[in-house]
Amino acid sequence: MAYELEKRLVIGIASSALFDLAEADVVFREQGEEAYRAYQEQHLDDVLGTGVAFPFIRRLLSLNDLSPEDPLVEVIVLSRNDPDTGLRVMRSIKSHGLPITRAIFMQGRSPYHFMPALNMSLFLSANEIDVREAVALGLPAGRVLGPAAADEGEDHDLRVAFDFDGVLADDASEQVYQVDGIEGFRSHETMNAATPHDPGPLRDFLANVNRLQQREEEQRAKDPTYKIRVHVSLVTARNAPAHERAVRSLKDWGVTVNDAFFLGGIDKSTIMQVLKPHIFFDDQVSHLAGTARSTPSVHVPFGEMNQRDSPPPADAHG
Repeated sequence: MAYELEKRLVIGIASSALFDLAEADVVFREQGEEAYRAYQEQHLDDVLGTGVAFPFIRRLLSLNDLSPEDPLVEVIVLSRNDPDTGLRVMRSIKSHGLPITRAIFMQGRSPYHFMPALNMSLFLSANEIDVREAVALGLPAGRVLGPAAADEGEDHDLRVAFDFDGVLADDASEQVYQVDGIEGFRSHETMNAATPHDPGPLRDFLANVNRLQQREEEQRAKDPTYKIRVHVSLVTARNAPAHERAVRSLKDWGVTVNDAFFLGGIDKSTIMQVLKPHIFFDDQVSHLAGTARSTPSVHVPFGEMNQRDSPPPADAHG
């Protein structure tokens, strides 16, 4: 991998996650690739509207002010567009003032294969097939869900929320729940409270976010007026006594969260409306159906439950 990427938090972003491509995708699905190419050429100077992941990406990149000469965060476009149709994406990135300069355009092909070479700890896309294939290969990826998001908050905070099972941890306990029900799950977790879970697909991404938080703490030590911006929350359907194994697992992995919500089946969307994260990761579409109405949400199709599900028939192009 490139030397300068080794110590950075590197995110791969599809244009379909960064921008609102709904109108262009309709052209692609209904009229085909040539009409899509012509449409993008005709609208080359029309700035694309913000997409689901835009607020998360913009605020993440803003943390580079902690180390301007050696940025902490790198975002690279990974796109199914060809270089010609990708021009509109790159012009829109410039118009929105995002410091994104690197991109890979693969005409009609999946770009996630380049994730290891670029030291990426996350890939976000609206393309379900690309995301599922990446996760199946053990790569950390998620499909963005929800309406296009405007980043209108007056604060400079970045709030990130994670589910636990199937996201930060593996799905072994979820499999127990599916077979033995809630009581079997609680009994299993109580007996194994001291045994850490195996890490899930986004454990390493959280570790990289924690490194950003450490840099913030170092900055505050130098400048007591510095206001901490990155806040991480765990939002899980677990409750007591199953909460203990989750907490112990995080500690064993050497990662931390600022807040934890052990909801015991309460609808997560009610918490999200108060917490207002800029992105929320969960492995179950049933949970995201509620959160995605108001919260930028990401489906991580990891584990046995997701293997049984089939992807939707329509997909984003970018």
